[in-house]
Amino acid sequence: MRSTEKRNSIITSKRNARDKALGFAGPYLGNDHGIYTKATASEIVQRIAKGEWTSSEVLEAYIARSAMAQAKVNCLTEVLYEDARKQAKELDAEFASTKTLRGPFHGVPVSVKDNYQIEGYDATIGFTAWANNPGKKDACVIAQLRAAGAIIFVKTNVPQTMLAFKCSNPLWGRTTNPWNDKYTCGGSSGGEGALLAMDGSALGIGSDIGGSLRIPASYCGVYSLKPTAERVSSIGTQAVRPGFEAIRSSHGPLARSVQDCELFCKTIFGQKDSSHQNIPMPYHAVELPSKLRFGYYLSDGMLESSPACKRAVLETVSALRKQGHECIEFTSPLNASAMEVFLGLTSSDGYKKMLSHLDSDPMAKPDLQEDSLFLVTLGPRLPSFVRKLACWIAKTFLGDSLFPRFFSLAREKSVLEFTDFTDQRNEVTAAWYEQVWDKYGFDGIIAPVQSLPVIPHGGATYLSVFAAATITYNVIDSPVGTIPVTRVNPDTDNLSTDFVVGASGRSKMFETRMYLGKNPVYDPKAMEGIPVGVQLVGKKWEDEKVLAMMHVVDVALGPRGFGPGSWEPIKT
Repeated sequence: MRSTEKRNSIITSKRNARDKALGFAGPYLGNDHGIYTKATASEIVQRIAKGEWTSSEVLEAYIARSAMAQAKVNCLTEVLYEDARKQAKELDAEFASTKTLRGPFHGVPVSVKDNYQIEGYDATIGFTAWANNPGKKDACVIAQLRAAGAIIFVKTNVPQTMLAFKCSNPLWGRTTNPWNDKYTCGGSSGGEGALLAMDGSALGIGSDIGGSLRIPASYCGVYSLKPTAERVSSIGTQAVRPGFEAIRSSHGPLARSVQDCELFCKTIFGQKDSSHQNIPMPYHAVELPSKLRFGYYLSDGMLESSPACKRAVLETVSALRKQGHECIEFTSPLNASAMEVFLGLTSSDGYKKMLSHLDSDPMAKPDLQEDSLFLVTLGPRLPSFVRKLACWIAKTFLGDSLFPRFFSLAREKSVLEFTDFTDQRNEVTAAWYEQVWDKYGFDGIIAPVQSLPVIPHGGATYLSVFAAATITYNVIDSPVGTIPVTRVNPDTDNLSTDFVVGASGRSKMFETRMYLGKNPVYDPKAMEGIPVGVQLVGKKWEDEKVLAMMHVVDVALGPRGFGPGSWEPIKT
């Protein structure tokens, strides 16, 4: 184990190296650079193909903008500006000679989540012990993007371990929400969400095992797609628990338009990785019926959704109905069961492997370590009788039957128990198709991303159960798009006066913290202007249909202040 002095020295050295690399960025000049940073990735390629722009011109604009974003929200980890400039010059020379694009992403500046290996750069995911160990080879999806002409120019921040939906770690510090720095940008692809919201990148790449693409997309007001797990290769990604495949991680885009999510999928889907582990299913266009049948729900049955999150769903439903589509409200039947499966499987080793990487990084100290791990990892660290006592107190004296149901599962398990939970995962998946898809005949499902539109820094410490709203679709492995819909409005999004915590079997403990007391987490006045998105869910392997339905929803909602050029200075 490294000494505290050595750990601090590593932190200082890495941050100094980042600052030095950032020094090679020029200032962001709105009149000169705005034309590039306000263009989608798809538009950038089109303008380069016409000879109107060069890759180098586009890159310089995004370099300047990403450096500005870093100064505002601390979203970057590794900075590849000089290597990116060399690649841009190569692309320009190639195009000048051949008048042919290298590929569908020719000249597009792309940012990537810190867990993707890039030759010559670290992939620390916030562990100081993993610093100064540069990658020897690009991750598979990075190599595929480069071959398509993309220019990888920065890596972005994550919560340490990536098992959290906020974004801070001891090595790189905290990333804040680009719309209000009192709140988190989400996680674990939080740096990506923040950077894209500020037009600091044309396209971002992230991963998702419990909501890590969808949560930051909603918190920051951008688009994302969590594909079916094996549509995009995971080869070359840094993992805290290699070999854990009971819940498969998905890899996909964060973007400022549906078109850019689609461009990523058209380019990457179907490409084989070096180990032939992903599904070689090329992108295939789908033709939607003129009238779609959507299901929707306002709350997941475990926590009451805030008025802002309900409104996002209802506005989406209203917009779709105006376009002639059918929208049917239903009760989501298996979210709690899916959360049980997720907790049972992910905690099966007592989080020993994940926490073994901490080395000298402090545990559960705010601003130093990802303190949202406190509640998540507390269960396995408690003696069995203490854990059982806590569950009994919560149920008997606090009137909460949901908390003990989940907390009791956070413990180390035998191989037999692990296989039982794996079997339960399969049963939940089969039941979801029977009780939802087959029963109702939905084309897609509209659902809240979380119960609250955003959480303050430190909020994930005691509200980790929020992730259940997204975790369901990791357990059943559904493709899910995220679409920004609206923003928190204190005039319309106040809590109803007749609200009762813990009603209908929901968690009384968590809802009390969310909505009541002197300092409730949900505060529409403080959250004013924060984006609120929705999940658009499809059946496994129907990723292209989800993308097509995202277009339908996006057009139905109409212009609403999202996309390139929409960011305004953060509140302080």
